[in-house]
Amino acid sequence: MHLRLMANPTTLDPALIVDVQSSMIAAKLFNGLVRLGDDLQVIPDLAERWIVSADGRRYRFHLRRDVRFPDGRPVVADDVRYSFERVLSPKTKSPNTWIFQQVEGGEAYRSGGAAGVAGFRILDSHTFEITLKQPFSPFLRMLTMPPAFVVQREDVERKGPEFGHAPSGTGPFVLSRWMPGHEIVLGRNPEYFDNTAKVAGIVYRVIPEDLTALTEFELGNLDVVALPASAYAKFMNDPKWQNRIMVFHGMNTYYLGMNCSRPPFDDPGMRRAVSQAIDREKILRTFYEGRGRLARGPVPDLLRAWQPASPYAYDPAAAKNQIRLLGAEGMTVSLYVTADQEVVDIAEIIQAALKRAGLRVEIRQLEWSAYKDAINRGQADLFWLSWWADYPDAENFLFPLFHSANHGPQGNRARYTNAAVDRLIAAGQGAVTESQRSAAYRAAETLIVQDAPWVFLWHKNDYHVLQPWILGYRERPIYSMDKGLDIELVVPGKQ
Repeated sequence: MHLRLMANPTTLDPALIVDVQSSMIAAKLFNGLVRLGDDLQVIPDLAERWIVSADGRRYRFHLRRDVRFPDGRPVVADDVRYSFERVLSPKTKSPNTWIFQQVEGGEAYRSGGAAGVAGFRILDSHTFEITLKQPFSPFLRMLTMPPAFVVQREDVERKGPEFGHAPSGTGPFVLSRWMPGHEIVLGRNPEYFDNTAKVAGIVYRVIPEDLTALTEFELGNLDVVALPASAYAKFMNDPKWQNRIMVFHGMNTYYLGMNCSRPPFDDPGMRRAVSQAIDREKILRTFYEGRGRLARGPVPDLLRAWQPASPYAYDPAAAKNQIRLLGAEGMTVSLYVTADQEVVDIAEIIQAALKRAGLRVEIRQLEWSAYKDAINRGQADLFWLSWWADYPDAENFLFPLFHSANHGPQGNRARYTNAAVDRLIAAGQGAVTESQRSAAYRAAETLIVQDAPWVFLWHKNDYHVLQPWILGYRERPIYSMDKGLDIELVVPGKQ
């Protein structure tokens, strides 16, 4: 099977992975204790079962006994401890230590003050226990992420720094070849403990340009390709392809952030006026051709059981009046965006809308690293960004983005502060029942929508077009869910 990569992954070492493409590949090479099922619920992976204590602090995992590393050695509890401590080890310099920050003794080990993590215990060869400092309801879902994949100590130590470019794990595929900048080739793992993959292998070709990728697809050299906005109408209106297009309901939120730490957007009334000035529905319907769902708040519709009140409806007259009453008419504000043409086009639509409401908007285009640095430092008045789920939990769209402890690079780039929201997020994190969690997160989201630190725009859908010989290709809303087990090629010679 032949697929596209937009860029060459920097590493396939689970402890060091931070990007979507690397996570997608690593999920096919490794396993964690648990993984996500199609309904986004946590299901067994290396652990066949687990028990959570009544107080929500202790997680006991019972490992499968039929899992082996490529050299034939069985996976045991010590491998889990080694893998998790490796993420926290200061020698690893992992950017993902936050996954285990709630583990008892994790911070002491990370800072070099302890020889091991007190909260990681081996009860026997196939039983592993984790103790948290306090109840933390998202923890089990966080263990489905790539940094919690289990690696083999001998393999890591033998390969050293090269492990990230020549890894081996317990997953359904093995790394056969990696030609940086060109392709990554995976082969089927015949010893995989669960279900053997239906394809003999997967070839990931590095193709940065959309036009080149689409041409290769139409020539039959790629089996699946994501449709960029520029090609959506062409393929949707082509009888050859229109029935071969799959929609992926993105677990993301696109937003226009406002800097709440300084005038004029330290005033909630001003922020609400900006929300009222922008016709979100029209932009989604015309510019994006309806390829998404309007947001009602920061938490995607796929991650909540509640229906929050709609954010401020499009009302340009009310927006203009409010801006005038606040004495901001004619004020100049900065809107920071990346140099991506699609983003620039939308920025100009927003610029025109706010001009009609009485604000002058100065658009500043920056390349990605400079852009990220600027918004992390709070230099922008307005900024365009999106957030994609790392794990399927409303907490992932609340704590990093709106808790006052996370201003700047930690995620809260709007520099929003509300003590009541902080308390509600903490209550949801510490809740031990689903109803308690939902109630706390719903209340937090309600306050956030009222305060309007963002213009909540939409949850964007992705569209993939498939060759006629592809069967079993399924929607996976979290990037690390797909292990490549369901896909099947039905044309002879197409493997």
